[in-house]
Amino acid sequence: QVELVESGGGLVQAGGSLRLSCAASRRTFSMYAMGWFRQAPGKERQFVATVNPSGGITYYTDSVKGRFTISRDNAKNTGYLQMGSLKPEDTAVYYCAAGPGNLSYPPYLRTDYWGQGTQVTVSS
Repeated sequence: QVELVESGGGLVQAGGSLRLSCAASRRTFSMYAMGWFRQAPGKERQFVATVNPSGGITYYTDSVKGRFTISRDNAKNTGYLQMGSLKPEDTAVYYCAAGPGNLSYPPYLRTDYWGQGTQVTVSS
């Protein structure tokens, strides 16, 4: 069992930046791929980005390419999502997930574990 806790959300103006963190409870985190997802009000949860266990391979949904960067520090059992050039349409609850990275299509990991989410609000 891996517990995930997100932090770093908040209110930011359009064009601004935020860095989300996802802290894992166990060292086994380093064995899993990690992903970020988001859910806006009234919409389904959608894939944002995934990083493989070593951190060397990343995937992004098209709408965030060039603006968001996913990374991880396995020594700290923590993953990150650096978000830049934020837009009002990025407003959502952001969730991190972890699991085996054995999918060759989005979201590129099996989402065995989820965090509780952190709210990101981008004002225009």
